[in-house]
Amino acid sequence: MPRASVDDNGRFSMDIPPLEKARLVRAAALEHTTLKDFLLRNSLRAADLVIERAERIALSERDTRKILDLLDNPREPNPHMVAILKDRQAK
Repeated sequence: MPRASVDDNGRFSMDIPPLEKARLVRAAALEHTTLKDFLLRNSLRAADLVIERAERIALSERDTRKILDLLDNPREPNPHMVAILKDRQAK
């Protein structure tokens, strides 16, 4: 997992091209909020989506039923799997 740099002071600086900053300021004004609050709210929303996509696995109904069936009725380990487990236990 990539590491993010986190400063203790809570400050964040960023160079934004003037035309892009003007768009952000306009959008913030249309929502009657500050640029800081607009950026923070929308950035956190985007961050939540990225984190959710990275950490959640979505299964189809068919796949869900298959996994539940395997949990209820586990298969016997094959010889290859037994060898791998024995090797891991030895380490």
